[in-house]
Amino acid sequence: MNLLIDKRYITLDEIKTASGVEISKEQTFLDYINHTHDFLMNQIKDGKPIYGITTGYGASGKNYVTFEDSKTLQKNLFRFHGCGIGANLSYKVCRYAVIMRTISLSKARSGVSVELLHRLEMLIEKDIIPVIPSQGSVGASGDLTPLSYIAAVIAGEREVYYKGEIKDVMEVYNELNITPYEFKPKEALAIMNGTTVMSAIALAAIEEFEIILNSMESFVAGMFEVLLGDDTPVADFVHDSKPFSGQIATAKNIKNKIAGSKLTHGRDDRYDKFFADNDLNIQDNYSMRCAPQVLGVVRDNLDISKNWVETEINSVNDNPLIDGENQVIYTSGNFYGGYVAHAMDTLKICAANLADLLDKEFALLVDHKFNRGLGENLKLSQEPFYHGFKAMQISLSSLSADVIKNTTAASIHSRPTESLNQDKVSMGTTAANDFAKMIPELYNMLSIAFIGMAQAVDIRGKDQVSPHLKNIYNEIRALVKPLHEDRRMDIDIRAMVKLIEQAKLI
Repeated sequence: MNLLIDKRYITLDEIKTASGVEISKEQTFLDYINHTHDFLMNQIKDGKPIYGITTGYGASGKNYVTFEDSKTLQKNLFRFHGCGIGANLSYKVCRYAVIMRTISLSKARSGVSVELLHRLEMLIEKDIIPVIPSQGSVGASGDLTPLSYIAAVIAGEREVYYKGEIKDVMEVYNELNITPYEFKPKEALAIMNGTTVMSAIALAAIEEFEIILNSMESFVAGMFEVLLGDDTPVADFVHDSKPFSGQIATAKNIKNKIAGSKLTHGRDDRYDKFFADNDLNIQDNYSMRCAPQVLGVVRDNLDISKNWVETEINSVNDNPLIDGENQVIYTSGNFYGGYVAHAMDTLKICAANLADLLDKEFALLVDHKFNRGLGENLKLSQEPFYHGFKAMQISLSSLSADVIKNTTAASIHSRPTESLNQDKVSMGTTAANDFAKMIPELYNMLSIAFIGMAQAVDIRGKDQVSPHLKNIYNEIRALVKPLHEDRRMDIDIRAMVKLIEQAKLI
């Protein structure tokens, strides 16, 4: 379904599900765009010095540029910023970036023409997606270098994703009989001076992190079952007593997932058995008992971060801003990506807490001293020359360290650039890239953990577990056979990652 773009607020879900975009044909909307653009053009023709349009950029803002040279200035802007480095962003992220930039420029406060909006619309319609390198932005004055790759493609330069390949854009344009676009004054700057790339990276990573969080709740619920846990920690009374919405939601999710289990028990059972069973602690470990509190914080922060990213996408994060209605030009700093930076830095901490919890719980699962009869390293055979999940636990723990060590906030590492003109920057793109890099590690951790969970179900008996855990077990066993003898497990881990990515274990 095409996403209709005008001045309205657009949600993350609309962007994720959009098959294409359509610039509104409503005359009122077109009048807004044209009125602002015409006002700006008249100001330029009158000789008024306007930043980045009839002046140089940054510390060169004191240099005046004539109207005749303003188009050359726009062309040089995207050309000299063509120094992006690092791995290319995915097709999905680059496509999101084009959609998001179209949304921002359609608020009628950037001074662009309707023709430019239709060029962005055309890129999505014909699936000609600019290839954008992942590094080279400090996240203020916008994502200048990454966004220059969108501007350059519009003008017929650099590379694009097209029909599953990376091609020179002019090869594609020639094939489709498309003429490169010539930017009007300010239009290249309007594309580049924004927070779009960091927002696109953030949205794609958030999509996957939601799957990871939901899958993690399934794993925690499974732990309550296979470790013969007390279900008291997910009781409604407990979380009504500390009414954070994320904590309440997580507890309810776990409670619903363990429904019908023959392995969990209530609070009275431990009281009754306290004197008879010296190995039975009156309470489970923190990593079990506090799981709703740990993951609830993550869930609440995820909601806050999604709200901030969505607001950022709907903002006019350009400079200067053009008020065509009142005929005022505002030089300001909306290109500063602080909200995205702080959202991503926060989610990095959330990801690390999730990884740490998973590491602790899996350690309980494989350790015969704590797993309540599941045996040493979940071995199905007790032969001394078999090792079960010993190395799998090491790998999972190693991955948790990889996640946790990258939690330093990028937003505190502001680097002054451009002759100290950009002396305080957000580092939002770095923060978003950092968070995105954690996603594969979390998938791998969950993959190992769920393979171990299936092994624990084999030991307990799948007729004992809840319907939810039985469904998960069946999904896993369709891909991964039980570990009877020592064998390589890396192929199984990769297979499981695909299952988790498809949201089959939530």
